[in-house]
Amino acid sequence: MSSHLADLLGLSNDENPELTLRPVRGLRATHRKVTNLDSRKMSTLRFYYDLMSQPSRALLIIFRLSGMQFEECLVELRNGEHLTDEFKQNINRFQRVPCINDNGYKLAESVAIIRYLSAKGKIPEHLYPKYFVDQGRVDEFLEWQHTTLRVTCALYFRTIWLDPLLTGRTPKESKIETLRMYMERNLDIIEEVWLAKSEFLTGSSITVADIFAACEIEQTRMADYDVRIKYPKIRAWLKRVRKSCNPHYDVAHHIVYKISGTGPQAKL
Repeated sequence: MSSHLADLLGLSNDENPELTLRPVRGLRATHRKVTNLDSRKMSTLRFYYDLMSQPSRALLIIFRLSGMQFEECLVELRNGEHLTDEFKQNINRFQRVPCINDNGYKLAESVAIIRYLSAKGKIPEHLYPKYFVDQGRVDEFLEWQHTTLRVTCALYFRTIWLDPLLTGRTPKESKIETLRMYMERNLDIIEEVWLAKSEFLTGSSITVADIFAACEIEQTRMADYDVRIKYPKIRAWLKRVRKSCNPHYDVAHHIVYKISGTGPQAKL
């Protein structure tokens, strides 16, 4: 994307990422901007991400909660770093984030990454269970949300916030209402089905399902949609997710908070 978009986001091109994305003390994570992709020797798990990407935020939170050793590699989507031939050849053939390179093994798609790292013993069982019954319930949500919650929240955000920013055109009110209706149908399901009998989406404790869902829903803040107003169970659940994941949750969402102008403790 353009430098103009970077300015609007409050993130100048020469801003030192260490100032805002410094690894939390005690975790074995390092951070660097993606440069000279073909000249670096692979030595550990590299995680390529941008915090404007919902699944990138989810994986960052999960990785830090897991305490695994990994290197954070920031990909500046706003500057089109993912669209270069170098990125396509050396990092991700699909030219998207998030993705990883695990000692030469390249993998994209956030859910595939979770399953791969879980199989390697890198993700704690309480976040992604190994027992097939519990794992099946988490997988059920992960498969459900791709074509429901993720799609509708992302379309609403893009139409209300991103497209006008890029094109200068305001969407028609009828289109906004239609997209809000579709999004709220899925928020209704979160409120009335997934959170009907439990404090978290798949049971009594937090899993990767909650983290992925929360990151999708938080994105709507930037489109001036406050999910807390209409959905009391989701409001209480988001508080539990944030509490269970902090300080990593707030680190991952600091750009969302900044752009939306609403902090995590903002009143209704």
